[in-house]
Amino acid sequence: MPLIETKKALRSALSNRAPGSLLGLVPTMGALHDGHLALVRKAVSENDVVVVSIFVNPTQFNNAGDLESYPRDHETDLALLNSVSEQLLVFVPPVAEMYQEGLHAKTYDFGGLEKVMEGAFRPGHFNGVGTVVEMLLRAVAPQRAYFGEKDFQQLQIIKSLVAQLELPITIIGCPIVREADGLALSSRNKRLSEGVRKEAPFIHATLKAVKTQFGTKNASSIEEWVKESFEKHPHLELEYLTIANERTLLPDAKIQDDQKYRAFIAVYADDVRLIDNIALN
Repeated sequence: MPLIETKKALRSALSNRAPGSLLGLVPTMGALHDGHLALVRKAVSENDVVVVSIFVNPTQFNNAGDLESYPRDHETDLALLNSVSEQLLVFVPPVAEMYQEGLHAKTYDFGGLEKVMEGAFRPGHFNGVGTVVEMLLRAVAPQRAYFGEKDFQQLQIIKSLVAQLELPITIIGCPIVREADGLALSSRNKRLSEGVRKEAPFIHATLKAVKTQFGTKNASSIEEWVKESFEKHPHLELEYLTIANERTLLPDAKIQDDQKYRAFIAVYADDVRLIDNIALN
């Protein structure tokens, strides 16, 4: 499995592919799990050549401690990727290679998508996401790029980014992969203590209950019920629960029959921040 550390070497490797072959990209920050591997498998099934990037992007972390503690395990990551396909191109650039002109993010206008939920609680986060995704899309120039729906807000923002930049790339969202007890797979799950890990499935259970109540109760009463439910869990602290239109990521004053809605949640499990979401209709 070729490991590629520079954009020049990446271009060289990609120049060898057959004319007309389809190229897919799976951007990751490493600490891979079955959720990432599901993206890779889908990309392999739909493309002739697949690039998987592993890069912990500093500019999307507004918390230096979170960046420092983010799990990194290249050896395990590569073994997992190899189990999917030995033909993957794995792009593992150092920070200096990606940020050759200095470690700073571009500023984007995503029409308000970047200001709610994650954007409200993590200032500058989506500028960092947009910056690194634009870099990767331009470096690889794939026909398709694959992202998980666990980061649904990010998925919508990346679709907006590609439209703004007029890049000929299809952004493909892939379903959330969960543990048997419902907890959404996340690289951060590795940081959960045994006791907190046992409590964490309450997040998904709550989302399922929200889905059951959706359409029969108004959003404010559902959100108050969720808040009260989390107050009973000493190790789970609710940051937000939002019921929003999938397209605008904003609450609607009245539920529209022709629109799709999701419930979005962020929870601190002790000091580990977990996010999840669920389609409501």
